[in-house]
Amino acid sequence: MRPTPYQLAVGFVTNFFDTLGIGSYATTTAAYKARGTVADERIPGTLNVGHALPTIVEAVIFIKVIEVDRLTLWTMIAASVVGAWLGARAISRWPRRRIQRGMAIALVLTGLFMALRQLHFFPAGGDALGLSGARLLVAALANGVFGALMTLGVGLYAPCMATVSLLGMNVTAAFPIMTGSCAFLMPVASLPFMRAGAFDRRAALGLAIGGVPAVLIAAWFVKSLPLDAVKWLVVAVVLYTAATMWRSSLVPDESAPLPMAAVTPAGS
Repeated sequence: MRPTPYQLAVGFVTNFFDTLGIGSYATTTAAYKARGTVADERIPGTLNVGHALPTIVEAVIFIKVIEVDRLTLWTMIAASVVGAWLGARAISRWPRRRIQRGMAIALVLTGLFMALRQLHFFPAGGDALGLSGARLLVAALANGVFGALMTLGVGLYAPCMATVSLLGMNVTAAFPIMTGSCAFLMPVASLPFMRAGAFDRRAALGLAIGGVPAVLIAAWFVKSLPLDAVKWLVVAVVLYTAATMWRSSLVPDESAPLPMAAVTPAGS
């Protein structure tokens, strides 16, 4: 079962820009929706399964090269994993129409976060490399919510970066937190989708195979790119995709669940 050239290209491009901080979930969803590559109800599972390996590679690189307080890092990672596990167990059994509408809302939220970052509504952050006390608790709770939303296709990068910035952390320190959270939560979140058969195997393989070399190129060889125009383009594409996803949910007779979606994952 070989991925198509388009599926490999989606994996490469989305993970390349993911490594530079743009995120991959919204862009991958837009690419799939544009050509009908993956059925709407299988997109959340495909994102979590397919992007897991490239994101693990990202996390290894950023955790190794960027300094961050270890207690903050591992507390936020643990919170995101718990959130993702709870979210995936529910969403893997959702019917098609609910997933379409949920993803439409998720894409709007993603576009909003990206636009607010571009307009500098969030502070540039402070000098702290970690958090403690109430601030750490707030960050952990927020990351748990972001982990749950990841299973619906809401990228964790933008809201996580905004959170740590608002709490006074150095923005650069957000990269190991973001990638580490995703690296640990995505394999966990993938299990319910895989057990329910709620993902596209070929497309997920394309993300993994195309994504790993893209991460290595972006992390080690690309030091900077003029990304402002790219980010605004992504915002526009994400909002357009949200509109098409919602419109698709209005088509009659598309609310039936996946054939295996009603199967309760083991351990639930």
